[in-house]
Amino acid sequence: MSAKGSRSSTLDQDRKLACSQEPSVSKKLWIYTNFDCNLRCTYCVAESSPRTARRALSFEVIQQLLDEAESLGFEQLFFTGGEPFILDDIYEKLDYASNLFPTTVLTNGMLFRGKRLQKLRSNASDNLSIQVSLDGAQPELHDAYRGEGTWAKTVDGIKQLKADGFHVCISTTETQANKNQIDELRAFVNRLGIEEQDHFVRPLTRRGFSEEGLEVGVNNLLPEVTISSDGVYWHPLISPSDGDMLVSKQIFPLAKAVEFIQKRLLNQQDGMGAERTEVQ
Repeated sequence: MSAKGSRSSTLDQDRKLACSQEPSVSKKLWIYTNFDCNLRCTYCVAESSPRTARRALSFEVIQQLLDEAESLGFEQLFFTGGEPFILDDIYEKLDYASNLFPTTVLTNGMLFRGKRLQKLRSNASDNLSIQVSLDGAQPELHDAYRGEGTWAKTVDGIKQLKADGFHVCISTTETQANKNQIDELRAFVNRLGIEEQDHFVRPLTRRGFSEEGLEVGVNNLLPEVTISSDGVYWHPLISPSDGDMLVSKQIFPLAKAVEFIQKRLLNQQDGMGAERTEVQ
């Protein structure tokens, strides 16, 4: 058999194996703690701003949710917003969550000083990661979408978190402003003491405030169960003005929504659907 024929045979076997494997819902669980934010980023999927209604989930709801999620076999938890550290009770939520799951909280990194920093220090745990958004190695690349002066405060926040011993991850949205400087940004992030595997670069998506980027939805996104005060969603790239990824307006029982997502995923696994994407 020729080398070309051998490669074709191997590819055919890989395709058959992939088709024979039953797709399953990710073991990641996402929770929108709130929707208001100290910033108004022009590409924000969640349409967050200082004027956005909070729509927070209470500690009691999150506690019940996490208890059920643990029983359902979820393995990782992500808190996002909005800006979670606007909330006075975020520290209580982080404490409860990180005792059950490896927990990551997403933030713009600009609020870590004074009482907020003191409270966060009490949450320090090997099970807790802080994921900070940083879009450039220079201010103009970050501030173009997030607002003037935000880069300096964000970098200061990252340095403070590192000084306090937190596990820090960096998320970068690739934009028209920074797309040619991603390698430079990776080097800068490395100099901040962040490991390469803890720096996630994701594409810009055309949802929420953004008028440019990838078109994404249920048909081309791998499901990652997401909860907000509005219900259960297919994926964390949800926009309040667009309910296309809403699975259920009822959070409880979570098992019912997870079952629905699993069934829909199986129904779409017929070999004819669009290629699915995992977006960090």
